Amino acid sequence: MDLFEYGQTSGAAAKVWTVSELNRVVKELLEQTLYPFWIRGEVSNLTIHRSGHVYLSLKDARSQVSAVHFRGAQAARELKLAEGMEVEAWGRLSVYEPRGTYQVVVERLRPRGMGALQQRYEDLKKRLRAEGLFDSARKRPVPALPRCVGVVTSPQGAALHDFLQVLGRRFATMHVRIYPAAVQGARAAAEIAAGIGYFNQTHSCDVIVVTRGGGSLEDLWAFNEEIVARAVAASEIPVISAVGHEVDYSICDEVADLRVPTPSAAAELVTGRKTELLDRLQNLQRRLRDRLRLELGEHRRRLDRAAGHAVFREPGRLVQLYQQRVDELGLRLGRALQGRCDRGRHRLEQLRGQLQALNPRRVLERGYSILVAQQSGQVVTSHEQVAKGDKVDGILASGRLELTVETASGLE
Repeated sequence: MDLFEYGQTSGAAAKVWTVSELNRVVKELLEQTLYPFWIRGEVSNLTIHRSGHVYLSLKDARSQVSAVHFRGAQAARELKLAEGMEVEAWGRLSVYEPRGTYQVVVERLRPRGMGALQQRYEDLKKRLRAEGLFDSARKRPVPALPRCVGVVTSPQGAALHDFLQVLGRRFATMHVRIYPAAVQGARAAAEIAAGIGYFNQTHSCDVIVVTRGGGSLEDLWAFNEEIVARAVAASEIPVISAVGHEVDYSICDEVADLRVPTPSAAAELVTGRKTELLDRLQNLQRRLRDRLRLELGEHRRRLDRAAGHAVFREPGRLVQLYQQRVDELGLRLGRALQGRCDRGRHRLEQLRGQLQALNPRRVLERGYSILVAQQSGQVVTSHEQVAKGDKVDGILASGRLELTVETASGLE
């Protein structure tokens, strides 16, 4: 029975909710019914915690909403995130249960609008074209029967999966070397360029395929970086660019020796005529493959049902609540320690003042003196301790006097 069904119950059978139960149910409702979305707003209340998490508010002229970007400190620094900055955030709505407040759990941040990025693309494209990097005369033919294919891409990406799937179907025995590289993010361009350089230094393949799946201009930006364009142009090994889908174009496509619309098309191209040699073998394998497909299909369905559970889709959710709680407790501990130090410092000042008030020298500074009998070394507090002719020292606030007792009598 869910929250709404409980709400329709009255009388003795009505469920009495605890605050924690209510917040947990609201959290589940929000996360299960609202898909991830883009939201834009002005950054305020920005805090980059030493844990690496970023806390902020997004606001417009009328409203604001809290947001948290777990492990987003590096992205925030690269973006030069600051108060008052207009941003677009991709994330999901959630509830921070300890306070019962909803917040956007951010997964990606970008500056509002992509006009500046598009301008950078056009400027670099114009400059490289003027240098002749796009000229067809400098492009080399791709070998028809490569012995080995070098692939520069993300090992976890769908592009590699599609490439290997087509390659496996058309020529499973072809030798493939994979250079793992990020295909999106701050370090992607350098890693892609390093992969192209690696295959050229080691001469370990006959053709290089640079690939990733489709996406926005921002997603594909690593393939528009100058470092990648220079690496492709300098490559002694022919380079095939298979970035994005048919409608996606990048500077890497322009500089490469050959551009193909998809990763699958790249696999079909490099296999070439070799597929003809395998037709008969593939026909013999089809019956076995069909049988295996049935078995694998059943196991895949079971796996998909298990993988569809929220715990497997986003295991990070299990710890994000506690990470945020630890951050909050850390701040509270810091404030508590600072308060205790301030109180201790104040008490110390009070005690110092009291000690100064009891300092005998303060009394002497007001015109008093201390008499010490030279013979006994004792402080003279009564006339009975001395007699006529005794020597005494008079201790003053500044210096001392040597005195001789002329008379000694008590007060009347």
